[in-house]
Amino acid sequence: MFPPARIRNFCIIAHVDHGKTTLSDRLLQATKTIPERQMQDQLLDSMDLERERGITIKAHPVTMRYEAEDGESYQLNLIDTPGHVDFSYEVSRSLSACEGALLVIDAAQGVQAQTVANVHLATRQNLHLIPVINKIDLPTANPAAVKRQLEEVLAIPGEEAVLASAKEGIGIAEILEAVVRRIPPPQPFPDGIIRALVFDSVFDPYRGVVLYVRVRSGELARGQKILLMATQSVYEIKEVGVFNPKMAPQERLEAGATGYVIANMKSPLEVKIGDTLTSAHHPASEPLARFQEARPMVFSGIYPLNPADFEKLKTALSKLQINDPAIVFTQESSAALGSGLRCGFLGLLHMEIVQERLRREHEVEILATYPSVVYQVHLTNGKLLEVDNPLRMPDPSMIESIAEPTVRAFLLIPTERIGEILQLVLEKRGICESTESAGENRVMLRCRIPLSEILVDFNDRLKSLTRGYGSMDYEPAPYQTEDLIKLDILVNGEPVEAFSCIVARSRAESRGRAILSKLRELIPRHLFKIALQAAVGSKILAREDIGSVGKNVTAKCYGGDITRKRKLLEKQKEGKKRMKTFGRVDIPQEAFLQILKTEAGT
Repeated sequence: MFPPARIRNFCIIAHVDHGKTTLSDRLLQATKTIPERQMQDQLLDSMDLERERGITIKAHPVTMRYEAEDGESYQLNLIDTPGHVDFSYEVSRSLSACEGALLVIDAAQGVQAQTVANVHLATRQNLHLIPVINKIDLPTANPAAVKRQLEEVLAIPGEEAVLASAKEGIGIAEILEAVVRRIPPPQPFPDGIIRALVFDSVFDPYRGVVLYVRVRSGELARGQKILLMATQSVYEIKEVGVFNPKMAPQERLEAGATGYVIANMKSPLEVKIGDTLTSAHHPASEPLARFQEARPMVFSGIYPLNPADFEKLKTALSKLQINDPAIVFTQESSAALGSGLRCGFLGLLHMEIVQERLRREHEVEILATYPSVVYQVHLTNGKLLEVDNPLRMPDPSMIESIAEPTVRAFLLIPTERIGEILQLVLEKRGICESTESAGENRVMLRCRIPLSEILVDFNDRLKSLTRGYGSMDYEPAPYQTEDLIKLDILVNGEPVEAFSCIVARSRAESRGRAILSKLRELIPRHLFKIALQAAVGSKILAREDIGSVGKNVTAKCYGGDITRKRKLLEKQKEGKKRMKTFGRVDIPQEAFLQILKTEAGT
């Protein structure tokens, strides 16, 4: 076992695709934590989704043993963190279990928006940062320019940066030595009372809940009675250990260590991320600092394609929630789609990943509705109503005003593209609050944009306009009152709730026309004419018609008087009128799928 003076707890933070996971692979290789025959790329990315997309979704802890140049052995506890803005909550949890962080920056791309955001997160946690300029082997690498950006944008001295190439193994020894020399050791509480921070958890179907903990003081061992301070529940420890990177049982976890605890917890609902674990017999007087609760930013309805799979879907989401507490969901039902769940996510990528995990890991085929945000509706009677689903929007006569959530976006872009990006921000109903230089030929725009406008295609268009050199990060901003309305889609005079949405009044007509145009292609022709309408309240904004199926009722008439043919045609006309009155329009499931997929492009 290692004393606290020879333990280092650190994580790796960076913008997406700047080489975090590759660097963690090289560190595992250099410390011989993984035998060469077992080594593979993206070793800590255990999910197929992570390997396919080349992104980190979940934080992954691992314990390494390192023989330093001073002749001492050190225990290095590393946490590889996600880089996408949607998973910043995961990053903040990882930072709380560390004393330092490796800040990885691509030598060719330089400081990006998410780099700035991660530095702010680390600074708030009082972490010591070691900048690592990665990918110096690339032909387009410019380490000198990145050092200047470090000083100008992040106020970090350029000479502190370690030059490295994780792919080629350059600078790995220097990084390990910097971790040992520059990251402070953990400082346990002097009273020796057991305190451990629960920074993550997973659910094992055979062993129950596995807690990922950082021991702040005291020690944890098998057979101890422990207390979770948030729920005041008592459990008995069945096993403790560290990650190498798989779970490796140990006799005990001492102060300063990072590892796992398995107790007799059977339900995912028994643990809260950020809770303090302490002794049941001699508990701590106060819990350690709690994490800020994750606040969902995006809501979407998730329905099983087969209505019989609803309970299976509900169980699957409950299991995902244990190691991703940012997911929230409540039950809802739709006349068009049946029973489903209204789910809240941190962002669009987070939503996409959860949906894909439901399909792959739990084999549930699902349909997701168009993503929406939470609106604050001020009623004429003085009450405030929060609406995350257009179906819950009250009658327009009861509404005083509607406020929508906004974000403060930080756009780091090439200087020559500032005109196109400002046009994009205006198109999305945003305003640019300030601009500032961010090194050579780069500028940072600080903008305020409605959250609903950046959900789907904003980042893609930003990348397209800047030829891949632009990046974005955002944080929640206060609500602001806007002229918003509920847009209804009527099929043969009946509203179809699955297509309802909340839009700015100025865009209601164009959005309605786009949906109607798509529906006209997708709904098959019936024996009667079908009217498709986009409406706001009782006002019709747009209309499309689907013609009836023609039938030649006079085909059986061979010659004879013209009145015979007219009689048949009049009879057909009356039948179609009666069918239009009592007939039912069948909207195929494919129409719902296609509208939900393409509505983003309208």
